[in-house]
Amino acid sequence: MRIALFATCIVDAMYPKVALATVRILERLGHEVVFPQGQGCCSQMHVNSGYFEDAVPVIRNHVRAFTSVDYDVAVAPSGSCVASLGHQQPMVARECGDDALAEDAAMVADNTYELSELLVDVLGVTDAAEQLGSYFPHPVTYHPSCHGMRLLGLGDRQKDLVRSVAEIDFHELPDAEECCGFGGTFSFKNPDVSGAMAEAKLRNVESSGASLCTGGDASCLLHLGGAASKRNVDVQTVHFAEILASTRSNPLTVDGPVELSIPQPGRRPAGRTTPAGATR
Repeated sequence: MRIALFATCIVDAMYPKVALATVRILERLGHEVVFPQGQGCCSQMHVNSGYFEDAVPVIRNHVRAFTSVDYDVAVAPSGSCVASLGHQQPMVARECGDDALAEDAAMVADNTYELSELLVDVLGVTDAAEQLGSYFPHPVTYHPSCHGMRLLGLGDRQKDLVRSVAEIDFHELPDAEECCGFGGTFSFKNPDVSGAMAEAKLRNVESSGASLCTGGDASCLLHLGGAASKRNVDVQTVHFAEILASTRSNPLTVDGPVELSIPQPGRRPAGRTTPAGATR
């Protein structure tokens, strides 16, 4: 299958190894990953702040990027951004009088999956240890981000994949469904409330017995990681894609900054077979 990667702006700018881990996972399964040039923001920050007119060129850019290359499906390591594509982009384009853009945006959104959604629903991955070779022998808990849980309806897809990693020490998170307090521009406009919500989430992470908190949205992990650092809480955050990409031969290290070794691009393995494509 030929899969287009929507890296998202926060991953591209702050956590590029999450995108590289996503590529590694998909290539390990035998798929070809392409990166549509010119891609950028999904427009979520603009829309959430009420700047619909300013969001339109951002939406147009995303549609242009993801209709300029051939692929079977697109994927993003972010429930928040994938939710924005379907929940916001067509609505904003239509509200601003561009019905053609709304239709194109809906078409792109309908063929874009959050990573766990793609792995489980399309590619049939249910056992990360067996099918991906994932290995991570560390105490981990899992925070389900709001957009993935409430808008995409991901359920336990991300958590189940993490739990299936070889030798992982998984701890359930108390009150997991509670928001971490990020909420995009909410954290800027309401910093006191946002900070208090992060503190509550960190207390739950600590009470879980895990020293690592994983999830599917870099923005939430950035928020929690920053709050932990500010408060000197011994909790680190890591995207679930990096845990799935971790193997016995190239493990994700947790001494100091959580870090996955990504070697320089080399020759692709020969002799891969490509599974039949699927779209929704």
